Amino acid sequence: MKIEIRDITKNFGDKEVLKGITFETESGKAHGLLGRNGAGKTTTIRIIMGVFFQNSGEILVDEKEINRDKLRIGYLPEERGLYPKIKIAEQLVYFGMLRGLSKQDARKAGVKWLDRMGMTEYKDKKLETLSKGNQQKIQLAATLLCDPQLIILDEPFSGLDPVNAMLLKDVISEMIDGGSAVIFSSHQMNYIEEFCRDISILNAGKIAVDGQINDIKRSYPRNTLIIYSQEYDRLSSFIAKSFSERTDSVESSEKDSIVTVKLRNEKDKDELIKLLLDNKFAFDGFRVKEPSLNDIFVQYTEGGI
Repeated sequence: MKIEIRDITKNFGDKEVLKGITFETESGKAHGLLGRNGAGKTTTIRIIMGVFFQNSGEILVDEKEINRDKLRIGYLPEERGLYPKIKIAEQLVYFGMLRGLSKQDARKAGVKWLDRMGMTEYKDKKLETLSKGNQQKIQLAATLLCDPQLIILDEPFSGLDPVNAMLLKDVISEMIDGGSAVIFSSHQMNYIEEFCRDISILNAGKIAVDGQINDIKRSYPRNTLIIYSQEYDRLSSFIAKSFSERTDSVESSEKDSIVTVKLRNEKDKDELIKLLLDNKFAFDGFRVKEPSLNDIFVQYTEGGI
């Protein structure tokens, strides 16, 4: 299944909120939808779900206009939407039926997901009696009741401790491996990099950059080399003296036991490493310094709101 968001625009009164948003995802993959608060992520998500309707553009599923009555969508909102004073099992049945399941099937799905989340013992408890992390697990169970083909996750790891975060990661991975398409919106870049091969970064209602994360990173200059060595001080001094005409800077770090070398020409990397080997320097490894996803996010969103 392929889901395409094509040239979506949206106005609220005189304010143009989305200005031609285009990206796509497909079964068995996660797509990162990133942007600062107010960039248009939530509006885009709500249009996909049919809460709002675009002014122009289209949403296609396998090249046909989206039919939300047939496409099973699971949505985990940033602002949680459960009822604090209603028993958990009752809520899950209710939400399952809202998503088109029969009462019997909703009950079975609720039992299945409570068990998967390790929450069976709480099924007759009111939501308000649970910790924030356990409430989040119930919210995820409600999201997945209908075995969704498309899962939209908005800050899914917010407020989770490491154990619950690991459980959530396992569940998301299982859904992706099982063929669900995932749209993943988060400011926690480590999770985006863990799950998503492709991203779209929104800025002021437009796509500022999109594509494969690795391709985006490789589009940046690759002329900075990080060398790992316990001889970082001696190594740093040697490079500064022997390779000075080809470097812009050489810095060592005692904390990380590394030497960072910024070359004037990225093609000189191999010659530098050969020089160090010829001079019998011991080092544990080296890599080209790439921008982090957080660096890329800041570059493309600063000053956009």
